[in-house]
Amino acid sequence: MAKNKKKLLMNTKRKLVTKTDPKSPISEQYKTIRTNINFSSVDREIRSLLVTSAGPGEGKSTTAANLAVVFAQQGKKVLLVDSDMRKPTAHYTFNLTNTFGLTTVLTKQHTLSEVTNPSDVENLDILTCGPVPPNPAELMSSKAMEHFLVEAYQAYDLLIFDTPPILAVTDAQVLANQVHGTVLVVSSGTTEIDSAVKAKDLLSSTKGKLLGVVLNNREVKDTSYYYYYGKK
Repeated sequence: MAKNKKKLLMNTKRKLVTKTDPKSPISEQYKTIRTNINFSSVDREIRSLLVTSAGPGEGKSTTAANLAVVFAQQGKKVLLVDSDMRKPTAHYTFNLTNTFGLTTVLTKQHTLSEVTNPSDVENLDILTCGPVPPNPAELMSSKAMEHFLVEAYQAYDLLIFDTPPILAVTDAQVLANQVHGTVLVVSSGTTEIDSAVKAKDLLSSTKGKLLGVVLNNREVKDTSYYYYYGKK
């Protein structure tokens, strides 16, 4: 039992590298993504981000969590919303319970302030998914989601939504129409090119703005890169 708990803790540390090792090369890459997102908002301030992937296991939840951390480290008041109502994971990443969350807010069982969780990262709050509903896409496109966004914008500078893979279900497409920008995560050596292109096309066909693509799990062979960042 103790061994399993230790393994879970180590996995969480690896996922939240921006928190556990903020000067590492990987953390620097998340900061670069943050900078690129900030530059993309010249004409309109980005107050909400959707993070999705083409298929499962490509690192979207890890990317969403680490982006939330680096934006919070910049001084923004950030809310990470686990809106993957098919396979929620934020409660594991941040060691929280998932009894209440986004779904209980949308169904008016709780208020937003009642179910948000402060994290041990300054300026970062977490809203877990809550009980998995039978109708995720309907909840995403509901008036309740519109009201949720209005209320959340009043309390936070930036909302980051972790959604299901876009090729699996329609949830990400539905929510992309309601947020200010979308980030697509693809995994090097795993995501098929056709799948990545199809995911991009689906996102581009929405009214939402595709900010860019994050290439995950890319092997870096140039050791000078590590040396450069190691000097910081």
